[in-house]
Amino acid sequence: MTSPKATLKNAWPYQQDRMNLPVADLDAALPFYETTLGFQLVSRHDTLPKSATIARDGLTLGLAENGGDPEQDGCFFEVDNVVNAFAELQANGLPLEQPGFSMQQHGDVRWKVFFVVAPDGLCYCYGERQA
Repeated sequence: MTSPKATLKNAWPYQQDRMNLPVADLDAALPFYETTLGFQLVSRHDTLPKSATIARDGLTLGLAENGGDPEQDGCFFEVDNVVNAFAELQANGLPLEQPGFSMQQHGDVRWKVFFVVAPDGLCYCYGERQA
């Protein structure tokens, strides 16, 4: 039996650039994105600063050893089904028992959300638009 999958529909960075998200150690960070979050490695550059481009569902992110503070950055992911998104991440090894769903209002859009903090410190919010 395969776990339900969710589709990432959009990604908005907390800071300016989702293609330059700060990580302290690219080699240590990549397995979490590939195994747990379901991204695939698109390209990698081992010249300083080391960086990688990863993709999923047509969306790309960039991770870089750029000296930034990962605890101050991350992305908001719009998903088609937030319950399936959590089930997929949990099936992929995310060590959270409960998603801690909450409701958030941004402008005229209401979102059902949960948060994931990557081992590198970057924070990701998964959200589904509510009617």
